[in-house]
Amino acid sequence: MRIMSKNHFLLNAEKIAACCATSTKPLTIEVILQTESTNTDLMARVPTLGSPTLLVAETQTAGRGRAGRHWLSSPVPGSSLTFSLAWPFLEKPQALLGLPLAVGVGLAKALASMGVTVQLKWPNDVLREGKKLAGVLIETTSYLDRTWAIIGVGLNLLIPKELEQEIGQPVADAIWLAQMDRNEMLAVLITHLISCLQQFSRSGLSTFLPTWNSLHAYAGQQVCIVDQDKIIQQGIALGVNNLGCLLLQDRHGVVWPVMAGNVSLRLR
Repeated sequence: MRIMSKNHFLLNAEKIAACCATSTKPLTIEVILQTESTNTDLMARVPTLGSPTLLVAETQTAGRGRAGRHWLSSPVPGSSLTFSLAWPFLEKPQALLGLPLAVGVGLAKALASMGVTVQLKWPNDVLREGKKLAGVLIETTSYLDRTWAIIGVGLNLLIPKELEQEIGQPVADAIWLAQMDRNEMLAVLITHLISCLQQFSRSGLSTFLPTWNSLHAYAGQQVCIVDQDKIIQQGIALGVNNLGCLLLQDRHGVVWPVMAGNVSLRLR
């Protein structure tokens, strides 16, 4: 395990490594003070990565979400947790379409183990009491005989009202988590995520579906599928299938699978 850190950082690679389960090794852990985007950094470094790599930043100045959206986080130290995990798969990129849902399940289990109950919003959001607590951005690239998934996670811990107004939508935080040692918290998250990635590589998305559907925030509710601020589909959200598609029942009772792509899901 290669570790890069400095003792004055609030997050510390040695402490994270010490708290991680043995099943997470070998894992390179790097902690940096600030960067534009941990996903962008790891994506650029894929040709040089020799093992799964965790990159954690105290602050991201240009964090990204799906469809090119910005991830806004508070500049107050310790108010959020932002990191990316580079993970190699032998599978082709098209076999990883359902990976965001599996990662959501892994995050939900990790948070539940720390006393925070959440629900999942298709395809990549973690909700607490109906508000966004965490988001996931997964990007893939092929290099040699592997597909590297760069899994970015942003988790809100303390959200000032000013930042919520800037974000423009209700967001959640987790005061209980904010009181924890973030090194220990991150170790719990990474341990669950790596277990989930290993399971996904063995069995695909199918083994995650019962749990994901049980945590589905909008199950049985009227929803809209939005693309570039235009409603393109609407109906009742039923759940997800083994390809990671949202199953949407229209007013005629026909069930349509909806691919994630760049579309958004909203309650009607």
